[in-house]
Amino acid sequence: MKTTAHPEAFHARPATAVAEQLGVDPQTGLGTGEAAARLERFGPNKVPAPSGPGPVVRLLRQFHDPLIYVLLLAGVVTGLFGGYVDAGVIGGVVALNAIVGFVQESRAQRALDALSKMLPADATVLRDGVTRRIPADRLVPGDVVELAAGDRVPADVRLVEVRLTEVDESALTGESVPVRKSADAVAEEAVVADRAGCAYSGTLVTRGWARAVVTATGGRTELGGIQHLVATAEVVATPLTRKLARFSRQLSVAIVVVAAGAFALGVVRGTPVPEMFTAVVALAVGAIPEGLPAAVAIVLAIGVVRMSRRGAIVRNLPAAETLGGTTVICTDKTGTLTQNRMTVTTLAVAGRLVPPAEAGALQRECLVAGVLCNDAQPGEGDPTEIALLESAVEAGLDPEAIREAAPRTHTVPFESETRTMTTVHGDVGYLKGAVEEVAARCADEVTADGVRPLDMAALEELQETLTARGLRVLAFARFTPGSAPTLLGLQAMHDPPRPEAIAAVAACRDAGIDVKMITGDHAGTARAIAAAVGLVDTASSARVLTGVELMALPEERFDDAVAGTQVFARVSPGQKLQLVHALQRGGQVVAMTGDGVNDAPALRRADIGVAMGSGGTDAARQAADMVLTDDDFASIQAAVQEGRSVFDNLRKFIAWTLPANIGEGMVVLVAILLGATLPIVPVQILWINMTTAVFLGLTMAFEPTERDVMRRPPRPPGRPLFTAALLRRVLLVSLLLVVAAFFAYRAELASGLSIAQARTTAINVFVGVQAAYLLSCRSLERPVLLAWPGHSRMLALGLGLTAGLQLMLTYVPVLNTWFHTAPVGVGSWLWVLAAAAAGFVVVEADKLLWHRIAARRSLSAARAGGEARAR
Repeated sequence: MKTTAHPEAFHARPATAVAEQLGVDPQTGLGTGEAAARLERFGPNKVPAPSGPGPVVRLLRQFHDPLIYVLLLAGVVTGLFGGYVDAGVIGGVVALNAIVGFVQESRAQRALDALSKMLPADATVLRDGVTRRIPADRLVPGDVVELAAGDRVPADVRLVEVRLTEVDESALTGESVPVRKSADAVAEEAVVADRAGCAYSGTLVTRGWARAVVTATGGRTELGGIQHLVATAEVVATPLTRKLARFSRQLSVAIVVVAAGAFALGVVRGTPVPEMFTAVVALAVGAIPEGLPAAVAIVLAIGVVRMSRRGAIVRNLPAAETLGGTTVICTDKTGTLTQNRMTVTTLAVAGRLVPPAEAGALQRECLVAGVLCNDAQPGEGDPTEIALLESAVEAGLDPEAIREAAPRTHTVPFESETRTMTTVHGDVGYLKGAVEEVAARCADEVTADGVRPLDMAALEELQETLTARGLRVLAFARFTPGSAPTLLGLQAMHDPPRPEAIAAVAACRDAGIDVKMITGDHAGTARAIAAAVGLVDTASSARVLTGVELMALPEERFDDAVAGTQVFARVSPGQKLQLVHALQRGGQVVAMTGDGVNDAPALRRADIGVAMGSGGTDAARQAADMVLTDDDFASIQAAVQEGRSVFDNLRKFIAWTLPANIGEGMVVLVAILLGATLPIVPVQILWINMTTAVFLGLTMAFEPTERDVMRRPPRPPGRPLFTAALLRRVLLVSLLLVVAAFFAYRAELASGLSIAQARTTAINVFVGVQAAYLLSCRSLERPVLLAWPGHSRMLALGLGLTAGLQLMLTYVPVLNTWFHTAPVGVGSWLWVLAAAAAGFVVVEADKLLWHRIAARRSLSAARAGGEARAR
């Protein structure tokens, strides 16, 4: 007697053969002793969550990062020089980064826990010939279970007896409507969604009753396989975190090299070691952008708040920026692009195709048949049958009145073998079902001129026309007892797209983002919805790859086929993960949407996973980076817009803050090289960094979204955080700051002012140029006066507070003592205003020059392309 706990091709074998292989009689079930032995052998029916590092280890691991090392160094140095407040801020940033990373790493464990919660607590099992309820975790391979409407399937099973059984497998396969089950075997290559003779752990029985033999339990089930994919799917670092990590490593090396070189040069020239050490520390303090991580966190947090107002809840901060850099969105169909409800769109009667709202007397009896041959109630029951009631209402009929006028006297329920349902109402009966099944029983059909013999060829052509649109087609017939039925017509239905999704898809495509549909539904339905929402121009031009076709693709052609296809249908969970892998191998930044358990591995692997909040499963939400509160694709488009705005504001802050840090370092370095006294000492550098980063730089987090943000192509994933244009601008402004500060310092000394007063003027010049440059940074590519993004109260507040703080630094005695400053006269403030104005003009002139150069290059490229096409 052979038993197995492995998910072999049970769907392709007769139910009797499966029972024999598993060593059980479906009429009596396993014996108690045999069940106990198998439980010992195979273990409890639980989806195991693999053990990982404990919370303490996961938390400590968050500090193992180059950026954290730079921050800790900055904090220690800042604290040594008395900047306790600034050191506290840096410590808070380190703690915030650690907490965010800890939460992000913990989400995988929560996703696995959510998967295990999908199993029911109890199950109805047949043992020793007696039906009983036992804990579901005591089930073993070979157990015979009974399933009724409302039950959650406790394990993977092979159906033995079926009575009108339907199972909602949407969480596992993505199928939008309950699947009708049978005890028949299917082809061995059939995907999970097409295995009518099987039911799978965690799915829900919506109708009927069945008896089945357990074929797999626990981690060996399809649900367990998904759990394994979630557990082993690699979490990809976001583009922002990768670029910041690379920058922090480069910055660390550069600071150490420059500081060591300056220290050695000063000592060789005879400067005392303690004095050189102080100067080098000042250089390091100035060069380290300790405000950068805090600003990144705040900019991302502001973006998260903005996204939440538009229906997108971001579960970790870097995801806010990642979505803005997305190049491909892989979206589910049901409930995201569609409304997740069946709707009759077309009545086909006597060769005429009309929508229900335009139905006339000719279509009336077809609609009546849909009401009478129907077990649903308004808003309750099978989605297909609900759609039939709604089509009658749309045509102006009253389903309740129709049923009262023709009470049902006899019913032949829907059978999967016949694919038909029959009801009798006194002296007339109605037949509903698959077109080929109903047509095979009909001799005649209703036409505009009366009843005539059925034209089977025309009916088949009509059916092909409707199914080519991705519509589900049902046929309806009328009969009197003892006579052959007469075909009344067809009703074709589909799950309509969300109107707002159409506009959102168009916006994403205008923004250069490739949108791909990945669904568990049939290819025809997927093709039609893709055309309806604008993913493809026409349904006939849509290339659709099914799960079976993906399996048949050679490895060397897989990535190219995925890149060139917009619609994927009938795919398995593992294949969704393969699709994300393939796109990422092609250099794409992938956002993956989904709502079911089957989506969880791909959601976790994607650069950003987007789960459905209202219609999704806990497993999907826990595995994702972002949750849509309204399950609407339009919210993804809105989040992309906010994400792009987040990245813009990050670039603006970086473009503004780096010149200050480089300039501070260069001021110290130039003084060391010239053997001169420092125009700005370390404690003053800390003042500049502490005040301007908070009151000037962080206003960038609140900048409004630029008007053309969704008309740009996605930024290339491989583009560095610091482009050549950005580095050119940083170096230009850094040089302006150094020249302005040194010139003001030397000029004030030459005019007879003290070193303290000269340094005070240098500090104010430094801050003044930074404030002017901040205005220019509101638009990085174009002159700000031509691309003013709008009023910003935070910017005005920041400029005002900074001016007030500089006045306090200059004229408050206690601050003069702490920061070695001194009051200055009007002449010194004129230096400040002149330097700020000159800095603003130079930067704006630079932008105008390079904007014109870029425009000329684009025009030349366009002309060259036109000439090439003409040839």
